[in-house]
Amino acid sequence: MNIEVAEVRQTLEWLSSISDEAGPGTTRLLYSPSWLTAQKALKEKFESLGMECRFDAVGNLFGTLVGSESPERKIATGSHVDTVVRGGKLDGQLGIFGGYLAVKHLLETHGRPKKSLEIISMAEEEGSRFPYVFWGSKNIFGLARPEDVANLKDGHGVGFVDAMRGCGFDFGDGKVKDDLDAFIELHIEQGNFLEEENYTVGVVNSIVGQKRYNITLRGEANHAGTTLMRYRKDTVECLSRIVVHCLDKAKAAGDPLVLTFGKVVPKPNTVNVVPGETLFTMDCRHTDAAFLLAFTAELEADMKAIAAKAGIDIEIDNWMNEKPVSMDANVVSIIERVCRDRQLNYKVMHSGAGHDSQIFAPRVPTGMIFVPSIKGISHNPAEDTKLEDLCEGIKALAYTLHELAY
Repeated sequence: MNIEVAEVRQTLEWLSSISDEAGPGTTRLLYSPSWLTAQKALKEKFESLGMECRFDAVGNLFGTLVGSESPERKIATGSHVDTVVRGGKLDGQLGIFGGYLAVKHLLETHGRPKKSLEIISMAEEEGSRFPYVFWGSKNIFGLARPEDVANLKDGHGVGFVDAMRGCGFDFGDGKVKDDLDAFIELHIEQGNFLEEENYTVGVVNSIVGQKRYNITLRGEANHAGTTLMRYRKDTVECLSRIVVHCLDKAKAAGDPLVLTFGKVVPKPNTVNVVPGETLFTMDCRHTDAAFLLAFTAELEADMKAIAAKAGIDIEIDNWMNEKPVSMDANVVSIIERVCRDRQLNYKVMHSGAGHDSQIFAPRVPTGMIFVPSIKGISHNPAEDTKLEDLCEGIKALAYTLHELAY
């Protein structure tokens, strides 16, 4: 199968240009004018291949190439059409335009499939406009509830429901999509493993579990000049001891564990006052649920001990606890086999980021295909992948779809 660089470039540039605002980057937020334009334009693209298209109640777009023998059963591919603010040109939409090109070339080369092939352009995954993620994929499986978004507003005070209805959509009936025999998502890695290890295709076998925390340290604010060091209850000092201890422990645990301390807010946050309170965040991820639970339990106990020794009160809020999600073993083996048989340069790996596939995988046999991200950059206008690598990823997707549907 010959996926041409020029065709990939043209399709990529076309879809990336549909943005809420001028660059750098692409901004296409849920239920914005450019989001609606993109979904309608994709519908026209799919229909040009002879696909039957429909929107569901919330705006997920489904393009179906009807199968010749078992049209009621579907092999699906796709991803999310929304972006972050000033995001890159590949995150999410690669899975949509890559799916379009894969299906186009399969149709031209092999004709109609036996099972139906479906491209899904999902309404939302990022949570960039409203504080809700996986709205698209959750609605496909009846997991989203109207009350979850009824009171949500964006940064300009526009309500979620008002924005949705302004685009011509409304809440669904909660019906679960039950006609899928497999789902394959093509995506950029959003990390630097494939590039650093010189692979062009990643065959994803699992998505990491994530635990996220808001942690507050409370000591005593006091004069920076008159409070002797031995009398201080300095929450930034306590924070620094916690960070060094926990990161050392994470490095000792090794791959695939990752631990990140992000947002830090000391109070009163001024040069001449000992900080009496500090809020910080912690993000921990691993592919093994039991290991992640045990490791973070140790960290929680260690943080409490460090704070107690310093005379600091600590409050730990574990507000996210997502379990790891495994891809379907049979689907993974099929992707690996077609990559091996077609002599694609691939590596079996896990995903350190969350994707729509983690919503599909517990309900439908699911697999993911990664292509390298240059310097591991994503959610950034500099997000990029070599066009030749995009072609290899689309080929891997097309070969997999052929194996499953023909």
